[in-house]
Amino acid sequence: MSRPLVMIAGGGIGGLSMALTLHEIGVPCVVFESVAELKPLGVGINLQPNAVRELFDMGFDAGLLDTVGVPAQEWALVGLNGNDIYAEPRGTLAGYNWPQYAVHRGMFHMLLYSTFVGRAGVDAVRLGCQVTGYEQNADGTVTALIRHSDGSTSSETGTVLIGADGIHSAIRAQMHPDQPPIHWGGAVMWRGTTLAKPTRTGSSFLGLGTHKHRMVIYPISHPDPDTGMALINWIAEVTYDDPSARENTGWFRQVQIDDFAHHFDGWTYDWLDVPALIRGADVAYENPMIDRDPIPTWRDGNVVLMGDAAHAMYPTGSNGASQAVIDARTLGKAMLDHGVTPQALAAYDQALCGPVSELILRNRGAGPFGLLNMVDERCGGEFDNIDDVIPAAERAEFMAKYKAAAGFAIEKLNTSPRTIPEGAKVTL
Repeated sequence: MSRPLVMIAGGGIGGLSMALTLHEIGVPCVVFESVAELKPLGVGINLQPNAVRELFDMGFDAGLLDTVGVPAQEWALVGLNGNDIYAEPRGTLAGYNWPQYAVHRGMFHMLLYSTFVGRAGVDAVRLGCQVTGYEQNADGTVTALIRHSDGSTSSETGTVLIGADGIHSAIRAQMHPDQPPIHWGGAVMWRGTTLAKPTRTGSSFLGLGTHKHRMVIYPISHPDPDTGMALINWIAEVTYDDPSARENTGWFRQVQIDDFAHHFDGWTYDWLDVPALIRGADVAYENPMIDRDPIPTWRDGNVVLMGDAAHAMYPTGSNGASQAVIDARTLGKAMLDHGVTPQALAAYDQALCGPVSELILRNRGAGPFGLLNMVDERCGGEFDNIDDVIPAAERAEFMAKYKAAAGFAIEKLNTSPRTIPEGAKVTL
């Protein structure tokens, strides 16, 4: 092959972030996406400052991100009786040089897609093409095996294949054929969005309840200037002691609100009416909180994993999408250092596989919501003064450890150089 070609399996947030990065550094690439038509699917997700920094370096700005979400101002945990456990400012209010964003996942995805095809051309994304496996070739290339939406098959040969094909990754399954099945610990989430007035700062991420019975609530749009109403993303969650009691749980299936709303009857405070918020949604979706056990490597020769294909994790830390962006930028930097080579993939794997594997397990252990566990253990979730339950210094130490593990400790992020130097190109 006269020029390297990077093939990306999956056109989600990770795959498109990778494609945008490769285009930025001058590496030809093509994205194979299984669906025949991309649509703005999903509800709310958070983009941490470390990921927003990379998005800014990729050419996005606050004006663009404001079209798909809102800067987060606060992260707060609240006990069962409505009293604060922990609250802190987020984004630039916390001292970061970059904001944190709460965005509509589907709208953000479409922004990435339209930006990439605007830069690279519509032919750079091939819809209705699912990569089902790969073959390593004697000449050092790799062939992607592709199944099309009409049932036909084909193949494409390139220099590198990147598996960004999600938690059900066919590439990961081939790379690690003996991997355990998807892990579910018994937590069920019901998700929806409701037009309502935001609480607290007007842009607060709120965790309310206990470890096994909680709500997560945050706005993903700016308030309407006339009504003050914003699109509020909510997640209602219950953990079952016996996971087999919910074996019929589907993956992001639509359900009736009456199927689960009763779990949150009585969650009414002078500043928040949870039952009204849930019942104000047009539609609700149910899915289990699942992840995959860590694997020892994300690389097989000139094939590598990223995003959920590499490290599907519980959403307790609100950093799954952020980590996918970081993956893309880290792999792009490795290609700047080593070229489009297996050595670049090895450097990326060495940099991220171990630390992110630890993050998977940390999130499985409740991530930053671990404070709710501590409150539940010490007082059953209800208290008058949180300092009598968990001293302020202990709460601050707990959160600092999580931020360091997740890669968004303030000082370290603010002082680190750009991942991809401005104008840098891979020598082809």
